[in-house]
Amino acid sequence: MADLVKLKEIMIDLKEEEVYELLTELMSAGGSDAQAALETCQEAMTEIGNRFETGVYFLGDLLYSSEIMSAAVDILKPALSAGSTVKLGKLVICTVKGDIHDIGKNIVKGMLEAAGFDVIDLGIDVLPEKIVATAAAEDVKIVALSGVLTLALRSMQDVVDAFVAAGTRNDVKIIIGGNPVTVDACAVIGADEWANSPQKGVEVCRVWATS
Repeated sequence: MADLVKLKEIMIDLKEEEVYELLTELMSAGGSDAQAALETCQEAMTEIGNRFETGVYFLGDLLYSSEIMSAAVDILKPALSAGSTVKLGKLVICTVKGDIHDIGKNIVKGMLEAAGFDVIDLGIDVLPEKIVATAAAEDVKIVALSGVLTLALRSMQDVVDAFVAAGTRNDVKIIIGGNPVTVDACAVIGADEWANSPQKGVEVCRVWATS
């Protein structure tokens, strides 16, 4: 049994090498605790976010923690997807036009892949037209839009508008996520759903893919 209490502590303390070592040991032991370890890391990220909000941690610490989390997902991914042959289909993910932040997007991407999605990652600063064209060309039914900057909200709405203009809005489900996203923003943008955590985003997409 993995020491999840220790994992949470060292994750919060940003002890990168110790986190990787513990997770690698977990995987070497068969990876049966991978899901619990992932949830523990996510709990730690919440606490790190709280420390950032209260001024204990700074932006550099927040970015560093996101890099550790992304690497942790990569380590755990084989066990998270092992034992399940479920294929949930293709999904497009990207950071919208005007925003170049991708750490959160990359974490969600790893978790979506672990859940069984074939993820098409268009990267950062992506034009609405490219998203619409890719969704059509790849017959994608789910589009996940990410953004950290406030201006990303306008870009997300541009993506929704581009699907409407192309006559394909009803062909896709659109989920938005990132720091400025709220339930009110989702309503204004016209997205189908929003997520304030990676796990919620993955669960929404899983439900869409299986319903």
